[in-house]
Amino acid sequence: MMRMEVQFNNRSTSLSILPVRSQIDVEDCPWRRLELTKLGGHWKPPQTLLTPSISSPPHSKMWSRHLLRRLLPSPVTAGTPSPLIRHLSITAAPTTDSTSIASSLAAAVTKLSSTPPPATSPEAYFSLHFSDVRPTTALLAETLSLSPPATSRAAADLFRFLVRRSLHPSDGALALVVRHLARRRDFPAVRALLQEFPSALGPDTLKAYLFHLARAGRDTDALKVFDELPDQLRTREALTSLVSSLSSEGFPQLAERAVKKVAHEIFPDDNICTLLVSGYADAGKLDHALRLIGETRNGGFQPGLDAYNAVLDCVCRLCRKKDPLRMPTEAEKFLIDMEANGIPRDAGTFRVLIKNLCKIRRTEDAMNLFRRMGEWGCSPDADTYLILIKSLYQAARISEGDEMVTWMRSAGFGDKLDRKAYYGFIKVLCGIERVEHAIKVFRMMKGYGHAPGTKSYSLLIEKLARHNLGDRSNALFREAVARGVTVTQGVYTIDKRYVKEKEKVVKKRLTLPEKKILKSKRLYKLKMSFVKKPRRRMRA
Repeated sequence: MMRMEVQFNNRSTSLSILPVRSQIDVEDCPWRRLELTKLGGHWKPPQTLLTPSISSPPHSKMWSRHLLRRLLPSPVTAGTPSPLIRHLSITAAPTTDSTSIASSLAAAVTKLSSTPPPATSPEAYFSLHFSDVRPTTALLAETLSLSPPATSRAAADLFRFLVRRSLHPSDGALALVVRHLARRRDFPAVRALLQEFPSALGPDTLKAYLFHLARAGRDTDALKVFDELPDQLRTREALTSLVSSLSSEGFPQLAERAVKKVAHEIFPDDNICTLLVSGYADAGKLDHALRLIGETRNGGFQPGLDAYNAVLDCVCRLCRKKDPLRMPTEAEKFLIDMEANGIPRDAGTFRVLIKNLCKIRRTEDAMNLFRRMGEWGCSPDADTYLILIKSLYQAARISEGDEMVTWMRSAGFGDKLDRKAYYGFIKVLCGIERVEHAIKVFRMMKGYGHAPGTKSYSLLIEKLARHNLGDRSNALFREAVARGVTVTQGVYTIDKRYVKEKEKVVKKRLTLPEKKILKSKRLYKLKMSFVKKPRRRMRA
């Protein structure tokens, strides 16, 4: 046997090691010395640590090496302490969890945004509590996703702190903070960040900034931001972001003006023209959309198919508003014009037609069009299935709606049947007072692994209570509480249609002979009331 002496905190510990054939020099194991140095011990000279055996049988050679390999770590795992040393160590190395760090950072951001804020400055607060955090873009994204929207300025301070630590102010990282600030419409803070980190401004940050400016109704500010961009950022991608933001938020005329203004620098392509046509069509300006399509054709290129589908949707919406009976005719005229210009139909075209037919409650025509999609080589997408399922449920065609759900799963769109889709089905079924089938769809949702939310539970609890099914409503409420879903108790009035009314007893009108019989009975009872009844004697 060989002995190895190790000192920990002035206390010596001896370990026994089986003999090996040749002497092992501890100086050749630097990772071993490093482990014992971290634990507070030190090595003795090599000759006092290990003493080789004089002779060992051949069969014990492999066995001893096997045991020694299990005790001594290999150079590949030199950074990890061996099981023996780990057993002797007092404390284990702490493990860092990115999720817990992000939660702590989000809590700190929330605290800094509270009223009154802490006495220290945000930079001092972050330096005091998070000085050992290694910042990454993923950590920043997770922190901002856990932070409430009211923490805009504190989020900007957090970004500055992480940049001072070691975070590279890239376009992706800055876009996350700009998006978080713009949700609260804190555009002065966004401008301050862009002035502080001008080198980090890129396509993602610019797209987020322009989109939220247009969404907040500040279309002129978005145009001003694009005009003030340096030359290296005034690219076709930036112009596309500007046109997309303005067109999607109802400012297509301003977007067209901006495109014409910079046409000598950036000539518009088919993507920009498609966005402009779609913006006019979404705004209900059919004349401008058709004019722009004609100008695009004269320019030598065709707008995209999305532009034609948007114009078709605009035609259907205008017909629904003015004269719903003319909608199929006007839609067919536009489809013929598309085919004349070499524009084929796709799944989006059929989706637009089916959606608008369902809007005017022509579900049977929508189903016929759905069955004829294969004639044009098109297959329905997930949105088309969802529209038809809701329309069938709305028309009280419950069995056909369930069959359409089965078809949707068979077509490979089962992942689109999420909690939001099932809630839409339940809402439609409750709207037509088919609560029993809504409960069936609710159970189907849970069967496929989708946890119901607050809206689903609240809607079904209210409907069951109004249908005079209080026991089932209370059971559903207890189930929601057991699952941890936040449901508010309420007092619901039972619908009069479901209240069980008491049956009114209608007195039967007696005939003259029946009246005489009842009168004779009453007289007999009256006469017998004056007769003294004999006492009953007890028998001996």
